[in-house]
Amino acid sequence: MDKLKLDQHISQKFNDDLEHIKSQMLEMGGMVEKQLAEAIKALENADSYIAERVLRVEEQVDDMEVSIDESCITLIARRQPAATDLRLVMVVTRCIRDLERIGDEAQKIAKMAIKLAVDGASPRGYSEVRHISNGVRSMLNDALNAFMRFDTAAAIATMKRDEQIDADYKSALRELMTYMMEDPRSITRVMNVLWVLRALERIGDHSKNICEHVIYLVEGKDVRHGHLDAIDPKLLSDT
Repeated sequence: MDKLKLDQHISQKFNDDLEHIKSQMLEMGGMVEKQLAEAIKALENADSYIAERVLRVEEQVDDMEVSIDESCITLIARRQPAATDLRLVMVVTRCIRDLERIGDEAQKIAKMAIKLAVDGASPRGYSEVRHISNGVRSMLNDALNAFMRFDTAAAIATMKRDEQIDADYKSALRELMTYMMEDPRSITRVMNVLWVLRALERIGDHSKNICEHVIYLVEGKDVRHGHLDAIDPKLLSDT
């Protein structure tokens, strides 16, 4: 569903500027997706080299956030966009903040991967990490696709999956806490895994935020804090 139609302006440069910030945001999203995938790979393979690469990419992600933000500020100052155009600029600035924070969480996972690699064998909890990471990576990818297509229904369906991520995280937390009580020698290593799981849960939250921004962009409705009742009931029933 691509119901949002951006205005076409007399100035082709204005149209190009709007398309440019959209493309930049999606490029940043692809960079963060790769960063997250490599952080998980580094953890699972106890590969410090890959983890170090993730840490270096974080600087590029930060630089890209600043660059896109400056582009948005310049566009507002020069073009004074209104209505849908203004919502697009606002949504891009919000999305890049969430993407930068996802990059921060991927950086945390990479740091934990380095710590755990020193200890050798995989500790308890890696199966939970694999399961939840698959879920949040899928959420992030679908959130970015919803933005690319201006697809409200896809955004709603994707954000609803965050509830399952939260449930899986709480279940893993209970299981690993029990394991640490039964085997106190495992506490340090399992705590590192818990930090990874926490980072993944936060990535799910930020992916959900991106979906909320998409809904605001297309529908003009603010659905943060669970206010989905502001949306057409038909859209909710279709997801």
